[in-house]
Amino acid sequence: MRRALPSRLLLACLTLGVGGCGSINYAAQAPDGAFALRASSTSVATNGQAALQALLPSGDAAPVTWQIASGTNAASLGQGHIDENGIYTAPGSLSADSIVVRIAATLPNNTNSAASLTITVHPGFVQPLLPQNVALTPGATADVTAQIAEVDAGSVKWRLSGAAAGAGDATGALGALSNSECQRSSGRYTTCSVTYTAPAALPASPVYLVAAVNGTATTSPLHVLVNNQGIVSNPVTNQTAQQTAVTLGASGGNDGDFDTYADHGGASFVADCCGGTLGALVQNQSGDQYILSNNHVLAESDQAHLGDTIDQPGLIDGACTPLTRPGSTLRPVGTLESFVPLTSKQTNVDAALALATQGAVDASGNILGLGTPGANGMLGAAPPMAGQGEALTASNLGINVVKSGRTTGLTCSNISAVDLTVKVDYYKDCAETQPWTTKTFTDQIGISGAHFTDSGDSGALVLDASNAQAVGLYFAGGTDGDGNGLSVVNPIGDVLSELGTETGSRLSLVGTNTPHAVSCLRYDPVVPAEPPYVGPAALARAQSVAESASETLHGNGVLGTAAGHSLDSPGDPAVTVYVDHASASVPQQIGGLRTQVIVTDPNSVLHGTAPTMPALDPGLHIATSELAGAKAVEQSAAASLMSDPAIFGVGVTQSRDNPAEPALLVLVDMGRTPRSMPQTIGGLRVVTMRMHRFHTTLSKWTTNRTASACEVQGLEKIQR
Repeated sequence: MRRALPSRLLLACLTLGVGGCGSINYAAQAPDGAFALRASSTSVATNGQAALQALLPSGDAAPVTWQIASGTNAASLGQGHIDENGIYTAPGSLSADSIVVRIAATLPNNTNSAASLTITVHPGFVQPLLPQNVALTPGATADVTAQIAEVDAGSVKWRLSGAAAGAGDATGALGALSNSECQRSSGRYTTCSVTYTAPAALPASPVYLVAAVNGTATTSPLHVLVNNQGIVSNPVTNQTAQQTAVTLGASGGNDGDFDTYADHGGASFVADCCGGTLGALVQNQSGDQYILSNNHVLAESDQAHLGDTIDQPGLIDGACTPLTRPGSTLRPVGTLESFVPLTSKQTNVDAALALATQGAVDASGNILGLGTPGANGMLGAAPPMAGQGEALTASNLGINVVKSGRTTGLTCSNISAVDLTVKVDYYKDCAETQPWTTKTFTDQIGISGAHFTDSGDSGALVLDASNAQAVGLYFAGGTDGDGNGLSVVNPIGDVLSELGTETGSRLSLVGTNTPHAVSCLRYDPVVPAEPPYVGPAALARAQSVAESASETLHGNGVLGTAAGHSLDSPGDPAVTVYVDHASASVPQQIGGLRTQVIVTDPNSVLHGTAPTMPALDPGLHIATSELAGAKAVEQSAAASLMSDPAIFGVGVTQSRDNPAEPALLVLVDMGRTPRSMPQTIGGLRVVTMRMHRFHTTLSKWTTNRTASACEVQGLEKIQR
């Protein structure tokens, strides 16, 4: 994804009664008793959402008209908005520590029957903490900044935690924080900073630096990877303006990739800007060198023109000030040469090339972070393997993969899906308010983890960590906001082939002919720490089914049964079947419930010490014949499944309930309910992943637009 400034870490609470969204309370009643109002929450953060309902005395929904009656936020920043279904979305920026918004509901056939309630909005973060992740050696330091979505006010409270939202560090074992500082100037967001010092010894648990706005529950975590491999890695390096020949993996983008708005006086100002990653260097058969990235980074999702200037860093790291405006700190490093059109049904990649300006780009193809640590521990730059990259087969789906990108720097994860069919939405503008096209990609690669990529990493080259062979080009990602995520990657062979068709010349990656390993900085857990939550009633049902099954399931290595928590469909119960070898024959369903297969020994089952989850190895481990069969099922089922508006992706993965089996991965929009979701399709178990739809511009953590820093800078002028 390219990145739009700013992005959001906070996630919306869309459903009444969802944990963390507040309790359901009746907040107001119409004077004539015709209906009453209730809200999922009466306190939200900027860009947060609350679900409002109007109910008749019978309990049925009242057919009311919703409107925002008043609010205390500055008029130029707005009071947010409410849709026809009663979903209120708070404004992206505030002019005070908190504001109050009054929302009114009226019966259309009786305008005298009306009621209103108030919602308090407090500031959130303009974007995730910078940096979003960092790797440090014991005793090393890193400066961290946070921007609050409040103009000229507010403060941040910092703390250290052994988990993203866990208890504080009372012993100092997680490191230390300096005194924090906040910078405020008229008409701008407040920026707060702190220096973190890693502990002298490796901590026993992961380290998170957590920032909270104005003492509220609105937080943003930074994962610190303290390591004893002598490795220091900070994405700030990828975002910084480079003064010499540009090393790839750096921030960059089209000089015209910004949105212009007009203030109340009619004067225009830059309100949003985009950018991404200058991923790699390629060359044609004549030796001409080109910067490789995504179409939506270099060509503005088909909106750009050949010959456009490509900058380093991107506008998002240059105060949204293009070269054409006074005060720009950017430098031109190339011109847009070619892009694969997104609107064509014959194309299957999101890719573009910029002709590198002579001497402006490192001609060896070096990429930030791919090298070995220097004297200070900072990872050096190194080239990828030259050529056409590495094709994925059943034999190498378990590899570690790495990428170096503008936002999250060097990160490592594993392939979790192949033959992935996905729908991705594209927009004409950085704020994602003007839809352009929705493109369906096929045969894509899915990479697990919520922290492998984020917006701004668009265009980063993804490589095999063992040999620096390119695997693909990152272009979109999503998350469920609860530690699970998926990054989508175009296979590198397809990228080079389709760009070669556009340019009329065979293309190859510029790099080395000597394989070399790349450091694997993993910010996501390899396996879940604990099973997903399942309600007591569902577990009771699973227990009943398990007890019945224990009487019929026996032989062929089966040791016993129990109630379990499905990993293929988180939140659903399963019948856990204990076996003494992985090839034991276990049905995929029993009594209408999924089965979960755990390999253990009789003694552990007898004494209640057997594992609570199947053993999961990172990556995919599927035999060649099984992979071919699973791909055939995916290709047969994808179109039918994706005709359901709630489903936006289908691919081949490995079952988490029974890792010995391939499975069908189905991506479900968190805001929708599928028409149906079978437990098996074509003989394959179905793995469901509920997540937000893929973004290519806004952060994958975001659901709504926040006013940009540039827009807020115009606030003082607008208010005068």
